[in-house]
Amino acid sequence: MRILIYGFGPYRQFHDNVTEKIVSSLPKRRGLKKIVFIVRFHKSQFTGAVEKFRPDIVLGLGQCSRGRVLRMETRAANRRRNSTHQKPRPIVRGGPPKLFTNLNLNLARQARVSNDAGDYVCNYSMYVMLDYIKRRRLPVLYGFVHVPCRYDAKKVLRLVRQTLLSSRFKVQGSMPERGSRRSNRSSYSKR
Repeated sequence: MRILIYGFGPYRQFHDNVTEKIVSSLPKRRGLKKIVFIVRFHKSQFTGAVEKFRPDIVLGLGQCSRGRVLRMETRAANRRRNSTHQKPRPIVRGGPPKLFTNLNLNLARQARVSNDAGDYVCNYSMYVMLDYIKRRRLPVLYGFVHVPCRYDAKKVLRLVRQTLLSSRFKVQGSMPERGSRRSNRSSYSKR
């Protein structure tokens, strides 16, 4: 099983990004690709990672500037903007208004479910990757977790190791089967 885990580097007033620390601290492991992306609206950095590594699972980690609880994002919106002063623009003209994740990490009390990933680069990366996966009908599971900037990176690292790297996760929604254009509509758990 190939797993792609990504986070982001510094941005705006944040000289450190908790997700960079988490991704960099993950142990080397066969089938695990770790990427720290530059914080920018650049489609090819996200689609290129999926195309090059061909993962079975993608987990994105993004830093949020507010809050104290991890947020498991359930959907990405087709909107982006550089600042709150700008009017949001579509990421993909004519694309669906929202695209949904299909990987639930079973974080229970450690995180809350969120259906608003914002409209900055975290949401952008989600939408671009989910759109790429959907258009190509790839059998890839995708999830995204927002981590508060002051959150304990070691705690998240432990959660990722316990859930994803030990192959304890749940799938939501549909996932195309390998080599097939049909979707598997049932949900299942893998332990």
